[in-house]
Amino acid sequence: MSLSLFQQALRTIKVEKYHLTAVSRRTPRQFNHWFKWLAPGLLIKRWLFLSVTGFGLMVLGAATWVGLTPIYRLMDLISSLLGTLTQIIPNSISGPLALVLGLVLVFWGQSRSFDSITDVLQPESEEELVDVLLARRRLNRGPKIVAIGGGTGLSTLLRGLKDYSSNITAIVTVADDGGSSGRLRREMGILPPGDLRNCVAALAAEEKLLTELFQYRFNAGDGLSGHSFGNLFLTAMTEITGDLEQAVAASSKVLAVRGRVLPATLSDVRLWAEMEDGSFVEGESQIPHAPGKILNVGCTPENPPAVPAVVKAIEEADLIVMGPGSLYTSVIPNLLVPEIRQAIASRNVPRVYVCNIMTQPGETDGYTLSDHIAAIDRVCGQRIFDAVIVNRRSPSAQALIRYSQENSHPVFVDRSETLQLGRRIISAHILDEDLDTGYVRHNHQRLARVLLRWYGKTHNFKTIRDEEMVIHL
Repeated sequence: MSLSLFQQALRTIKVEKYHLTAVSRRTPRQFNHWFKWLAPGLLIKRWLFLSVTGFGLMVLGAATWVGLTPIYRLMDLISSLLGTLTQIIPNSISGPLALVLGLVLVFWGQSRSFDSITDVLQPESEEELVDVLLARRRLNRGPKIVAIGGGTGLSTLLRGLKDYSSNITAIVTVADDGGSSGRLRREMGILPPGDLRNCVAALAAEEKLLTELFQYRFNAGDGLSGHSFGNLFLTAMTEITGDLEQAVAASSKVLAVRGRVLPATLSDVRLWAEMEDGSFVEGESQIPHAPGKILNVGCTPENPPAVPAVVKAIEEADLIVMGPGSLYTSVIPNLLVPEIRQAIASRNVPRVYVCNIMTQPGETDGYTLSDHIAAIDRVCGQRIFDAVIVNRRSPSAQALIRYSQENSHPVFVDRSETLQLGRRIISAHILDEDLDTGYVRHNHQRLARVLLRWYGKTHNFKTIRDEEMVIHL
């Protein structure tokens, strides 16, 4: 008997749960949409209330000006109407009914007003205006992040960070002298736009379409063949605005870029590398192809000046990230600008280096994690970052075989040597592997999530215990 009662109770609970779920599913979408406008942080409700208050004061002021006669007559009219209404319908019913009706009319009117605004501002978008405003406010309150590097590594990082903050400043190397950028540099006398182009596309609102457009390369045409559309676009903007910094800023406004992209310097810098055998190699595109091990890198002219906006961005940053990217031709070239490395060293905020997953032939053959760190310290003459993010999982056997044919291998995490250099190790699964080609890259979403977790950990607790020198996120 008790068992059957228990089974009946279970069936009753399931039926009630089903009805509750069905009711919640039938909740009008518009009803939920209205209540989104009550969410804090939109900075709209206060101004609507202020407008209504101002309208009321205007009416009161006009009535006072003419001797309050309209007010008296209006009060008499309202009083007589309410008296008649309460004789027909009791005030216990008419009062709440009028209140509910007023609220419905207010919400309905405001909703239709904002829908009309949405139709004008976003005619082809299915996203509600309130959702856009909530997302925009959240991103505007995000931390001030400075990302330093170049190549595809920096653009990958930016693609993930823009989902957490719109206060992003990308500092990009301008030492490229190969491909389309190198041709424009030699023929037009402008700074190479290639890495800047990738970062602008990564931070753009319509990233997928813009990336395809900016990466499009002309396959025919006298002088056009081999050039990318993005490089030509930035070249034209440079001619119009006067310099590359202004060109990128103007392009960012046109393309609705979330954040900003800045060249590390406006000087015409050229990289050189000193090899282990004492020979010198000049040119960013030539360094990876030089035989032997890189001993030191520098640039001509020596000690180029930084763009003032770059130094200011570092001084105001909440989080500074270096890499990922080619160690000697993407990351370190930015640090050859004295003002940049000095500004980073002086900041007491989380400073993180994102190490590459694989070694790069011609640059970091056989390099361990501590070798990467030591190379940066050697160029800077001091320690400029506190933690390093490394990949925790090994690539697949297919990827390892493919990379081994190019003399490339996973960067070995030598923990004891890295800890002796005073760096905390943040170990996380940030690998993204293309199963068709076997290429290994950083997953931009996971990488950004790990960075923001680390930032939150250091920001909220200020200090990290010594036993947490190796952290798994």
